[in-house]
Amino acid sequence: MIFVDTGAWFTSVIPSDRDHTAATHWLNQNRAPLLTTDYVIDETLTLLKARGQYGRAMVLGEQFFRGALGKIYYLTEPDILLAWQVFKQFSDKEWSFTDCTSKVVMEKLQITQAFAFDHHFRQFGSVEVVP
Repeated sequence: MIFVDTGAWFTSVIPSDRDHTAATHWLNQNRAPLLTTDYVIDETLTLLKARGQYGRAMVLGEQFFRGALGKIYYLTEPDILLAWQVFKQFSDKEWSFTDCTSKVVMEKLQITQAFAFDHHFRQFGSVEVVP
C-alpha cells in the first residue's frame, strides 16, 4: 500500500503544475493500492478551492468519496492525539498538523512508501518517496 499526500493529489489534477507530468505518469503506471486520509482530502479540496479550482475540487471529491482513487483512512481520536504529540515533539520541523497525522497513520499501518512531492515525508526517516 502507498500513502498519497496532498501535493500529489493536487498536482495530478492541475495541468499547469510543474510536477503534473511526473504525477500523472506515476499514477498511470502504479499498480499498488493507494491510501489517503480524511485530513489529506480536507487539505487537498480546500487547497484546490482556495486556488480557484472549485470545479476540479468537486470532481476529485466525487472520486475520493466513491472510492475510485483508493482507500480513505479516517483518523480516530487516539490518532489525532498522537499526531498532536508528534506536532509538539518535532517543533524544529515545518511539518503541518496534517503532515503529523500522515506520519502517525503511516507508522500505525506500517506503510513505507509515499506518493508525495513534499520534502517533509523524506524527513520522517523511514519513508521512501515516489515518484
